[in-house]
Amino acid sequence: MAELLTLPDAVGELVSDGDSIALEGFTHLIPFAAGHELLRQRRRELELIRMTPDVLYDQMIGMGAARKLVFSYGGNPGVGSLHRFRDAIEHDWPREIEVEEHSHAGMANRYVAGASDLPFAVMRGYVGTDLMDRAPVIPIACPFTGEQLVAVAALQPDVAIIHAQEADRAGNVQLWGIPGVQKEAVLAARRSLVTVERIVDELEPRPGAVVIPSWVIDAVAEAPGGSQPSYSAGITDRDNDFYRFWDKVSRDREQFTSWMEEHVLGPRARV
Repeated sequence: MAELLTLPDAVGELVSDGDSIALEGFTHLIPFAAGHELLRQRRRELELIRMTPDVLYDQMIGMGAARKLVFSYGGNPGVGSLHRFRDAIEHDWPREIEVEEHSHAGMANRYVAGASDLPFAVMRGYVGTDLMDRAPVIPIACPFTGEQLVAVAALQPDVAIIHAQEADRAGNVQLWGIPGVQKEAVLAARRSLVTVERIVDELEPRPGAVVIPSWVIDAVAEAPGGSQPSYSAGITDRDNDFYRFWDKVSRDREQFTSWMEEHVLGPRARV
């Protein structure tokens, strides 16, 4: 059953240097607060997994926390490139990182296979693309029709971290809006942490909501505003100005580092 912990305690208990870690969220519910706590606790040598790495992973890559990135798309949504990601790929700054690229469908199916405790997923999607040469996929023949298909290894991260709108005091979590692959990531991972906007006495059922039961979660941490500058549907708004600001400040190594030291790593960030 999930423990209700503070965010620093949850990260300290669940995440170690060298872990493979998925911080998932699609458009909203991006777990910025948890990612920043990982940086404050100086976690290193992480294999970062995410379908759509954006500003959070740009920050983590730029601060040297990542040794590898497993992903299917990278960009500052609605703005452009991730400059710290690009600098790491093009110039090995602040360090060289390994890259493993997949399609969106490939990543989603890998999570589903992991959540189903299967060793791989079977797809058509990689056939005929150059991902066949750059991703760890294996051509296979359908045993029923002989059709050429692809096997792609299941994703089972050491840790999955997601953000949601609310949890009850027993550790059951409810999220609504765009669901992404948060549920699948939690079910696939060996350990899981969910940060939430609020803890309530009882979950109120909502149309289209996803409920993740306490018994598949290791820890829940209350973190109001924990998805900012992205948003939590129905509770917080997206900070569009920040995404435009990030495009400017992240272009320069010195400006980036100074901003991170002041706003994420420094005493001001802990208030």
